[in-house]
Parts: sequence; C-alpha cells; structure tokens
Amino acid sequence: MKVLVAVKRAIDPNVKVRVKADGSDVELNGVKMALNPFCEIAVEEAIRLKEKGLASEVVVVSVGTSAAQEQLRTALALGADRALLVETSAMLEPLNVAKYLSKVIDQEKPRLILFGKQAIDQENNQVGQMVAQLIGSGQATYASAVNQVDGQWVVEREVDGGSQVVALAMPAVVTCDLRLNQPRYASLPNIMKAKKKPLEIIAADTLGASVKEHARLLGVVPPAVRKAGITVGSVAELVDKLKNVAGVI
Repeated sequence: MKVLVAVKRAIDPNVKVRVKADGSDVELNGVKMALNPFCEIAVEEAIRLKEKGLASEVVVVSVGTSAAQEQLRTALALGADRALLVETSAMLEPLNVAKYLSKVIDQEKPRLILFGKQAIDQENNQVGQMVAQLIGSGQATYASAVNQVDGQWVVEREVDGGSQVVALAMPAVVTCDLRLNQPRYASLPNIMKAKKKPLEIIAADTLGASVKEHARLLGVVPPAVRKAGITVGSVAELVDKLKNVAGVI
C-alpha cells in the first residue's frame, strides 16, 4: 500500500523573517530554508505506518523550484522511499498546487495522502482540502491519530472543545496536526543513503493541469512594533488603565 506525502519548502522556523527594503516580498537571499514543520510530522506518520506494516512505500512530493530538492532529500533521509518534484517557478497559489498534486495522485494512485495541516509561511490551510475535492476522496483535517481498521483509515481529529473520530474509505486525504507525533532526526547514515534514493523531476506543464493566476503579490509590510507595557501599583490602577487608557472594559 502506497502512502504519498506532500511537503513544502519554507523558511526555517528559527529564522527571523525580514521584509525586503522595497517592501516587494520577504527577503530570501542567504536565508536558511527547511522542511515545513507540519509536513515533517506528515512524513514521520507515513514512515510509522510503514514500520507498522500498514504501508509498503512512502513517496514524498513537492511543488516548486529546483531548490526544493534539498527538502525532498531531507524527507528521504527521514525514511521516505522516493521523491517527486513538480518543478515550476510560478507563484505557488494553493489551488494551482492542489491541481498539480491531484495529477500526481492520479498517476501514483496512493491509498493515503498526507499533508501538514498548513505551511508556516502563508498559513493558508487550504491545499489538502482542495486536493480531496479534486480527486473526490474523503478527508480528515487536524489529525491527532491515524489507524487502519477493516480496510478504512480511522482518524482522530482535533475540534473545538474535544476530538472527533471519523472513518475514511481509501484513498483518503489527511492533514496532520502537532500532536500526531514527534518527528525523528535523520541519522548521518540515512542522510548519506538519501543521496542515492530516486528523486524524479516532473515539469509542471507536462501534467496537463489547468492552472491560472488568481492573485498577485502587491507588497509585504512588517507588523507594527509593539509598544512597551507599563507596571501598575494596584488592582484599582489596573482597572483604571484598562477602562480609561486601553478602553477594553
């Protein structure tokens, strides 16, 4: 049984994001990039399913420029079997990415498609749901547990105020939340082995996906600098400040 995991190249979460001087975009020159943390959780879950004997092959796929090969190699070092890169230099809008991935899914025919619940750069939380709609499969978002029971994927997902358990027919789309697992570190031997694992590059325009530009990036503005707080001497003074200065009560 094949499991396919979609991954994204993103700015390393430990790096402070800076805006270009002209405000045209985020500064990426010389910035450390990494595998999106939620995608890393999805890769880990796929590998665990293989270790349990519930999957026979783990395939990772990314959409983007050739630079994304670095993150695909990271996923291979973690334990994935092979990788696919849908290469394009176009702006990665969620719908277009979902269309490319749906074409790859049609070719690969996995029984489970895993996503991180969102990417930490734009935080759209859209691609997994769009893919499920495009391929006509069931979906479960915010997964905190994934199991297979009687030929179905049983997923516990986090919802407001508790959790919900759903059963999905195969193939199914699942987006992974933080509490699903703790990703492993890639060992040096596995990093070396990853260099020899297959990584196929697919030109995006050969997939036959109907894509178009839906949005244009007009500019990026950093958040306003937060003003320093003040220290109050009593509860009465605190209430006075909240009422007459902050205006929240």
